[in-house]
Amino acid sequence: MAKKMKIVALTGAGVSAESGIKTFRDAGGLWEGHDVMEVASYDGWLRNKEVVLDFYNQRRKQALTAKPNQGHIGLADLEKDFEVVIVTQNVDNLHEKAGSSKVIHLHGELFKSRSTLDERLVYEMDGWELKIGDQCEKSSQLRPHIVWFGEMVPMMEVASKEAISADIFLVVGTSLAVYPAAGLIDYVDSEIPKFIVDPNMPSIYPRAELFLFEENGSTGVKKVANILRKKYL
Repeated sequence: MAKKMKIVALTGAGVSAESGIKTFRDAGGLWEGHDVMEVASYDGWLRNKEVVLDFYNQRRKQALTAKPNQGHIGLADLEKDFEVVIVTQNVDNLHEKAGSSKVIHLHGELFKSRSTLDERLVYEMDGWELKIGDQCEKSSQLRPHIVWFGEMVPMMEVASKEAISADIFLVVGTSLAVYPAAGLIDYVDSEIPKFIVDPNMPSIYPRAELFLFEENGSTGVKKVANILRKKYL
């Protein structure tokens, strides 16, 4: 059996927005009245842990009821014919709900918590609530397993290796403005076909084998999938 071609897909907030998940960039940098740095920075955490915990509790509660849209489903469906690695900037689990089997979360995972003492101690969450007094096995307060502004992005090295090995590179629902994730496209060989799907087309310098689809993931992924199947299968 011939080896499947490898698609690496970088996804951003636009994919989840179609499922009703709010984004950091909604409402001019405020998220339900909170300045982003209040709830997504280590300094914010030190200032008011209860506000930060409540903020992510509400995000989890919302995400529990969210359903994958046709963008998520279309990416998962590509696994029938291709090897697919999803590299997502999103912290929700909608790619997994849609059936994608290999998902790299660059910015952490909403449904996991981790120790504030030892970052290697990461736990699956049962339910949506994380409270003051919830502790790791070393008796340290648990925090959301989220990469906050100013923190290292530990999965970036893993993601860049995947990008280097891609046969096809796909970008869905991101403006390519958030680094280091946006830099992944620069790891892709110049001759590798690159497809960008986003209704607000990012300003990206012209390069070889670049194909642009100025639309939502729910329709754009389907078009790209049809092209890929016709061309490579």
